Amino acid sequence: MDEETGYSPPRCRRCLLAEIDRDGVYKTVREYLSSLGDDVKCSADDYAARLAVCRACDRLSDGMCALCGCFVEVRAAKRAQNCPDLPHRWDKIEK
Repeated sequence: MDEETGYSPPRCRRCLLAEIDRDGVYKTVREYLSSLGDDVKCSADDYAARLAVCRACDRLSDGMCALCGCFVEVRAAKRAQNCPDLPHRWDKIEK
């Protein structure tokens, strides 16, 4: 909420954090992602495909997953992570 105006921007359904960067959070997330080793990150193609799946999901809101509370850009970047939905929505990407 903007303290001067009292205005709260509307929630952004199906938006990634990169698209709505409020309070510079996305910059912090990008710095974190840059610090991850290649042994931790999935491929760039898998990352893009995972984010596309998240963007199409009705549980994405303001760049966060409503199921687990993660920033989807972070969870999608980590090879060992999976979509928290059942069945896992990312399973088809890496096969």
